[in-house]
Amino acid sequence: MTHPFKFGVQIGGNLSSSEFKALALKIESLGYTTLYAPDHFVDTDLAPMVVLSMAAAVTTDLRVSALVFANDYKHPAILAKEIATLDVLSNGRVDLGIGAGWMQVDYEQLGIPYDRPGLRIERLEEALQIIRGCWSGEEFSFSGNHYTVTKHSATPVPTQKPGPPILIGGGGPRVLRLAGRYADIIGINPNLRAGAITQDAAKDSIASMTAQKIEWIKEGAGERFDSLELQIRYFVAAVTDDRQGYAEAMAPMFGIDAEEALGAGVVLAGTIDEICETLIERREVWGVSNVVFGNDNFELLAPVVARLAGS
Repeated sequence: MTHPFKFGVQIGGNLSSSEFKALALKIESLGYTTLYAPDHFVDTDLAPMVVLSMAAAVTTDLRVSALVFANDYKHPAILAKEIATLDVLSNGRVDLGIGAGWMQVDYEQLGIPYDRPGLRIERLEEALQIIRGCWSGEEFSFSGNHYTVTKHSATPVPTQKPGPPILIGGGGPRVLRLAGRYADIIGINPNLRAGAITQDAAKDSIASMTAQKIEWIKEGAGERFDSLELQIRYFVAAVTDDRQGYAEAMAPMFGIDAEEALGAGVVLAGTIDEICETLIERREVWGVSNVVFGNDNFELLAPVVARLAGS
């Protein structure tokens, strides 16, 4: 199944009130579907839940989502209530972006145990079950290895049924198989098992690795795979008349060659025509239809959105 293209912008930085409102309105006016906010403590970014609430308040049709909430920073029942509330107040314009957490320095500065990836993923799976229970509109209980919920009747019930779309991001086999089972949208990321972005992240995004990650998603999803939206956040997206020269200059910084860079799942470079061709080809080969840029280049890439969004 081929999904129509959707485009989003992950914003960042310490914005003033007027700057933020203007940015959200600009993103909406250029045809982007979703505004995304990161969830980290050590960066200068604003708090994501407040960002999503304000973005929904100042726009009309723009969807909002974290990219992504780290599960370990908040009890899942609290997150479920906050997202359900925002879904009601925004008239159903929320996605729940959630992951197992990866940035080690966030954990260390706040004294949160930075457990091995498998344990964090176990907690994430339990959290997803609790969130769905909270959105059911019925009393439910849950007893797991990490969370316990007893006779809880959560309110409000989300506007979207059976709840806001769930976006899970990840780069390793276990989390991507889990995403295949639970998510509606899956972010295909570099593997960040090191707890920080390193040169290995680029190597983990070359074409062969992206294809492998999609296989892991398929293993988890089974028959529901065709219904899933696959997403890539392009950390490198450059409009240039010299695609090859740009790749040759950029690739050594990441420890890969120019051809690997141009084929990497987190890199887009070229003219507007070349970028559109690349995105269409990647949708055909990988099934990726959900595309995210940063707020440093989304205006330059607006012609891509105008040409492809919804097609």
